[in-house]
Amino acid sequence: MNITSLTPAQLRKAATLKEQIEKLHKQLAQMAGSGATAGRKASPAAPKAVKARKKISAAGIARIRAAQKARWAKIKAKAPKAPAKKARRKLSAEARAKMAAAAKARWAKIRAAKAK
Repeated sequence: MNITSLTPAQLRKAATLKEQIEKLHKQLAQMAGSGATAGRKASPAAPKAVKARKKISAAGIARIRAAQKARWAKIKAKAPKAPAKKARRKLSAEARAKMAAAAKARWAKIRAAKAK
């Protein structure tokens, strides 16, 4: 519905409804904020009692720990093993010297081409 197509009477009625809605929202917020229900005032909130926590014995903790370790051992036993890494090959000093000489020759060639 387009607001420009409304009659003045419809606009007034819409404005009235909007005001009523805002009042109701304000009342609801007040009721929720103060803790009152159905128009009655709530009594001050009493402090909540803290419940004592149940403690697990050392033996209970040990049983839980042992069971968890057993679960992990079972999972790890089923998991595929990672392949062992291959040993890296080492170059001999002779091969390394050849590679270094070849690299120097390449760079010398590049520098000579730039100098021209």
